[in-house]
Amino acid sequence: MKRELHSLVTQMHSAGIPYAEAVRQFKRRYILEVLASHRGNQCKAAEELGMHRNTLSRTLAELDMNTTAIRNGMRRPPASDRPLVQSISSAR
Repeated sequence: MKRELHSLVTQMHSAGIPYAEAVRQFKRRYILEVLASHRGNQCKAAEELGMHRNTLSRTLAELDMNTTAIRNGMRRPPASDRPLVQSISSAR
């Protein structure tokens, strides 16, 4: 993992990405990963991140992350959008 991080930092530096933007992108990706692991539950994600839920909410707003889109993207699609699956007994 250290090699991958080193490579990423080297690429970002070579591309001229400013420090503030690199930190911003890291925060966005890291928080999104934690939220995804908790299916969009901000309370559980904040606890794992070691911050209060209000702080996470404020951070999401500062990073221009749409929490509604994050939650909706992690929900199961409505029944009308799911593929129809036949049961084994009806397929015979």
